[in-house]
Amino acid sequence: MRNISDIIEKYLKSILHESPEGIIEIQRNELADQFSCVPSQINYVIGTRFTLEKGYLVESKRGGGGYVRIRRIQLPGATSLHTHLHETIGDEIGQSAAEGLIYRLEEARFLTSREAALMRSAVSRDVLAIKLPYRDQIRARMMKAMLISLLS
Repeated sequence: MRNISDIIEKYLKSILHESPEGIIEIQRNELADQFSCVPSQINYVIGTRFTLEKGYLVESKRGGGGYVRIRRIQLPGATSLHTHLHETIGDEIGQSAAEGLIYRLEEARFLTSREAALMRSAVSRDVLAIKLPYRDQIRARMMKAMLISLLS
C-alpha cells in the first residue's frame, strides 16, 4: 500500500499534468482536508517532492488567503539540453541535486529507469567515499560524462 505522501504527490502531479499552463494553485488546508491529514504533511510533500532540482518552482503565500503555486519547469529541447546540463551541473554537484536532475531527466524520458538507477548508484556518497569538496567535483565530472554518453 502506498503512503499518504505518495498519494498526495501523485494527485498533485496529475492535476499539474492536466493544467494547460503547467501551473497549479492549491490551498494547503483544503488539500489537507481532502486527504484527511495535517497541513504540515502537505508542506512535507511539496518541500521534498516538488523541488527545483526535480523541475518544479514553488511559490507560497501564507495567511488567510494563502496558497501554494507549483509550476513545472520544462527542460529545453534536445539541441540545447547539453548546454543546460553543463550549466546546471557546473564544476561540482551535491548528491540530492544530482538525484533531482536524474529524476527530472527520467521523468522527461531522456533516461530509462535502468539508466537512471545506474546513475543514482554511481553518484551515491556511499560509492564516492571521499571528502568534500572532492566528492562533489568528481560527481559532477561523472554526471557530465555519463549524460554526454547517454544523450548523444
